[in-house]
Amino acid sequence: MHLLTVFSHPVAASYPAAVMSAFHEPFHEAGHSIDVLDLHREGFDPRFTVEDHSHFWGGPVPADVAAMHRRVEAADRLAFVFPVYWWSMPALMKGWVERVFTGGWAYQYGQGVDDRGKKSLNGLLPSVPTALVAIGGSKRSTYDKYGYDEAMRTQLDVGVFAYCGIRDVESHLIYDVEGDHNAATRAAGVRDARRIGADFLSPDRVPRDAKAEHLRVRRAAKAA
Repeated sequence: MHLLTVFSHPVAASYPAAVMSAFHEPFHEAGHSIDVLDLHREGFDPRFTVEDHSHFWGGPVPADVAAMHRRVEAADRLAFVFPVYWWSMPALMKGWVERVFTGGWAYQYGQGVDDRGKKSLNGLLPSVPTALVAIGGSKRSTYDKYGYDEAMRTQLDVGVFAYCGIRDVESHLIYDVEGDHNAATRAAGVRDARRIGADFLSPDRVPRDAKAEHLRVRRAAKAA
């Protein structure tokens, strides 16, 4: 099995990096390969350029984006590990999604560019199992109170991944980790990350359908 992990944090020895390492431990122990796409260390440019805009309207794929396509295509599992910034991914990771999940590769309307806005959407990516592991500074009660976690899952699990055909998505939040006073919570978060990795790797894992689950919850809420 080959895992691609997309990671975003400017500090190599950060707590999110420790979470990622713990998440990877079961994969290493089982002898699987891991491609760590460290967006800061690799210097990925998240800006949507003139070339990206041209490709959006049918022009050639920018070379750095094509290289990212090949790395995604090689993966049997996908993971995204990131700190929560303003209740979402960091801008660098969001920019990676905006540039890499391109029309004609990740999604398509009808037969192509000319059908955009006219024909139905087709997600083009295979539904490889995908895990999002987000590290938040706020308490779980804060996420629950305002529905931040639900908003993140709607935006990311459904609005990004399921939109592009990746419906087997599971999201995890590790809460309340800021500061040395949360040392015990931080240690528990690392243990949780290892468990999440082991469960994600397990042959007994049951595939999920994030879009179907999302719509089922919405229907139930409207019926209540």
